[in-house]
Amino acid sequence: MKIYLLLSFLLISSLTYAQAPEDAIRYSFYPQSGTARNVAIGGAMGSLGGDLNAAFVNPAGLGFYKTSEFVLTPGFFLNNNKASFRDTDSKNKKNSMGFGTSGWVFGSTNRYDTKKSSAFSIAFTQTANFNNHVQYSGLNNFSSFSEQFAEEFAKSGLSIDQVLNSNSRLPFTSAPAVYTYLIDTVTVNGNLQVKGAPEYILDGGQALRQEISKSTKGGISEFAVAFAQNNDDKFYWGATIGIPLVSYTSNTIFKESDTSSNTSNYFNKFEYHDNFTTSGIGFNAKLGVIFKPQDYIRIGLAIHTPTYMLLTDERTTSLSTQLENPVASFNVTSATFTNGQPGKAKYTQTTPLKAIISASYVFREINDVKKQKGFISADIEYVHHKGSRFNSNNETITDDEKVYYKALNNIVKADYKGNFNFRLGGELKFNVIMARLGFAYYGNPYKDAGYKANRMLLSGGLGYRNKGFFIDLSYVHAISKDVDLPYRLEDRANTYATLKQQRGNIVATVGFKF
Repeated sequence: MKIYLLLSFLLISSLTYAQAPEDAIRYSFYPQSGTARNVAIGGAMGSLGGDLNAAFVNPAGLGFYKTSEFVLTPGFFLNNNKASFRDTDSKNKKNSMGFGTSGWVFGSTNRYDTKKSSAFSIAFTQTANFNNHVQYSGLNNFSSFSEQFAEEFAKSGLSIDQVLNSNSRLPFTSAPAVYTYLIDTVTVNGNLQVKGAPEYILDGGQALRQEISKSTKGGISEFAVAFAQNNDDKFYWGATIGIPLVSYTSNTIFKESDTSSNTSNYFNKFEYHDNFTTSGIGFNAKLGVIFKPQDYIRIGLAIHTPTYMLLTDERTTSLSTQLENPVASFNVTSATFTNGQPGKAKYTQTTPLKAIISASYVFREINDVKKQKGFISADIEYVHHKGSRFNSNNETITDDEKVYYKALNNIVKADYKGNFNFRLGGELKFNVIMARLGFAYYGNPYKDAGYKANRMLLSGGLGYRNKGFFIDLSYVHAISKDVDLPYRLEDRANTYATLKQQRGNIVATVGFKF
């Protein structure tokens, strides 16, 4: 991912506590969740129907219901993370509870024509689970975390007094760095420059030890109301209104220290804490159709509109710096520059458009589903990641905000691309017992070929159905690759960690028809 000159607008903005380009895919680059049956077959249910999760994928699938049903889906996540940063590997774990699609479907048949029916559903699911912990460290002789603050301060056009006052425009970044002497002004060949204290280590040919620890929690929970119609058991259509609730918290600790034995090179170490939360609500719609050209063939198409979200960010930071020659220690929090209040930004974010085409083949397709022998199903999904957009939601929008969001949206368009996701799965029935297998692959959302990111899911499960009662148990093993940029610089290439995550997801669904 290249950060162009547009980044300079972000560096000098008063909204540095707000959004970053990574936020563009936080709410779109995640695997599909759902009922245990859905995840067991890799999420490939876009054309199958007959499952509550259709409300979140292709609502036309609800049209297969001719009776009513209640579903409850608890889950458990097991995270195992590996990170590689500056040729140093690290491992860590984080487990958490979760939940899949739960709710009600109310189906009814037309009293005058049994080949016509309709269904209405109220459902709730967790579309994304952010509970995780990533930690990595390494030696860096290329750049320092402090340089981003030095760049920001140098381009701000502000004096030291203006940066340090109680209404500082840079209260979470440059102001703490100036206050603790992590960065300072120096004269080089008669020119005044801003320099980070750790840069003296780099200038001497030595490396800095960098340590990053990031804990995240929360998720996206979506409430949905859906309706579907069945015409002649051939053509099905449906629509969903979705209301996602966003809750995201991150606590990041960045440490940098001198690795040399020289006690006269000015810098010893610093520790920076960044506490960040996002909360909000959104709105989206999903439209879908399913067509059965033959009894045993089903073809589906679904469109997910972009989700329009009203979000609020809050941020606090703290910084402690230890210097050498002379020996001195300094500590400060962002509250010093914000009259004791956390930084807050209100804004809107629009997530990418999604389109899904699906096909399935049902073995022994007849009206009596108890006599069906199984199916194989596949989905192809397109996600327009570069279409994410940000805008201010403050009552009064300043010129700085306009510049900031324009630059941020241009970076999103430059750094991300649309990608295709593939899902494949099947089921075999043995009287009241069902066995399922699935596979899914989520492609790289980054435009820069040097940044590798993808997700691969292997899944399987068993199901039991008898006399209106059913229970499904599934396991999903997800293997993900991504990158994490601990900081961004304008005047040189960014250093980053490659992340490999293996997540186990145990999902159970219990339900009954009524």
